[in-house]
Amino acid sequence: MAWTAYNEGPDADLLARAGTFTPFYDKGANLGVTTWARDTWKTGGAPVWGWLSYDPALDLVYYGVGNPGPYNPEQRAGDNKWTNSVLARRPGDGALVWAYQFTPHDNWDYDSNAEMILADLTIKGRPRKVLVHFDKNGFAYTMDRTNGEVLVAEPFVSLNWAKRVDLATGRPVLDSTKLTGASKGDVKYICPSLEGGKSPASPAAYSPRTGWFYVSTVNLCMNYQAEPRGRIRGTPFIGANTPYVAGPGGNMGAFIAWDAVAGRRVWEIKEKYPVWSGVLATAGDVVFYGTLDGWLKAADARSGRLLWKFKVGSGVVGAPITWSGPDGRQYVAVYAGIGGDWSLLSGDLRADDPGDVRDPADFIRDLARYTSQGGMVWVFAL
Repeated sequence: MAWTAYNEGPDADLLARAGTFTPFYDKGANLGVTTWARDTWKTGGAPVWGWLSYDPALDLVYYGVGNPGPYNPEQRAGDNKWTNSVLARRPGDGALVWAYQFTPHDNWDYDSNAEMILADLTIKGRPRKVLVHFDKNGFAYTMDRTNGEVLVAEPFVSLNWAKRVDLATGRPVLDSTKLTGASKGDVKYICPSLEGGKSPASPAAYSPRTGWFYVSTVNLCMNYQAEPRGRIRGTPFIGANTPYVAGPGGNMGAFIAWDAVAGRRVWEIKEKYPVWSGVLATAGDVVFYGTLDGWLKAADARSGRLLWKFKVGSGVVGAPITWSGPDGRQYVAVYAGIGGDWSLLSGDLRADDPGDVRDPADFIRDLARYTSQGGMVWVFAL
């Protein structure tokens, strides 16, 4: 093993070295300790379970970090760095170059493990090497990937936990009525839910032809009732009850095109259920995505007009891919097999198992009518 680096703890453990680690907004030594109450950083989480991106010109690896634990934020006062963050490291020695925290002192389980898409865009007339990230917290961030400066930060879904992101400080401006904690009881109607405005497991796509990003989104809100939780090693360290409801408009998801320069939605296709698939953008200006009720769909990348759809039988939570075959034809493939949260929430999906009588979640009671367990790879010729 060449090196090991942590996401919380003293600078020596983070490989945050003086003169090398220069975050754009935060200053001070040992931020991975001093931004936690007492020694809560030792059991605070900060997992990496998402994606890695690499810029060979800058020789930097970028990755997102998950939420802190427990889910009762009153047990871990402070910003809790570097949970809910993006970190930039040198792959050769692991040195931390910069870090940025999307949701300081996370109150809502807004992991930041989603992909970091690298692109070169012109922002306010100036060419910039950017990193574009669609966070679970509902904001889309366009950042300078050389130093971690936030250039654009706007909501890509309905959200109410924050009013905006202050570009001068990099911090969200919070709505105090949506802060959670055991002492606050059951806090009502927080948007987005802890499923996020986008799942980190649903990678977005970028088309250099249109200059836009294509995103599977989720439109759910939640109540959040935190409770004190003691830690028992090897068991879940959570402590929250968080029932969901559909967000504004009633549709629980949408597929969107996003302009990361202007920070605005270009077009959207509303969907009855959360959209949980990855996205594929092609050079033919066609974008593909899948739905939880078992459709693979293709849309015009510029207008959002639906071009084609095919019933694949099971909810799509994988990512479509494309390639050129030895016959010279282009193919698109997708794995259809509902899984993860949605396999659990949709209840009984197996007609062949009389013992599977799970009740579906209240907010999505009819999903099992439109999907099954699945487990097939579908291949289509274009």
